[in-house]
Amino acid sequence: MVEYRVRASQRAFRRLLHIYWRFSRGVTLGVRATVIDGEGRVFLVKHGYMPGWHLPGGGVEVGETLREALQRELLEEANIALIDPPKLHGMFFNAAVSHRDHVAVFVVRDFQQQAPPQPTSEIVDHGFFGRHELPPDVTPGTRRRIAEVLEGANVSERW
Repeated sequence: MVEYRVRASQRAFRRLLHIYWRFSRGVTLGVRATVIDGEGRVFLVKHGYMPGWHLPGGGVEVGETLREALQRELLEEANIALIDPPKLHGMFFNAAVSHRDHVAVFVVRDFQQQAPPQPTSEIVDHGFFGRHELPPDVTPGTRRRIAEVLEGANVSERW
């Protein structure tokens, strides 16, 4: 029963965000990072407000470049600082969030993480995972981006 209430409140929260975005922005733009460590593992985060594991990232704010947004989100969610410029992997249409949502995905291999991030109400869990050791509830879009980057799978334009 508690799990149902949590899922219902998450759906309601996402719907409210969608309504806000619809009236406040013509198109939403986000960034995500496929952060790969020296062992070939990918960094993932688990949000407190939506299910599943995701690539770290978030929305691009007014006046921000994609790289600035990526740098900010990586520091906020992962305590990861970019050392060298990230490589743009692709732009993806994310209809699951909104029919206006697009996400730029970058590949980050040169970074520094002084310490693991501390869990917050936004990011409740995180970690580096090997390609064949991903948590079972990694979101489908996240799985596709990882397969594209690490295995050379065909790149889709849709999240």
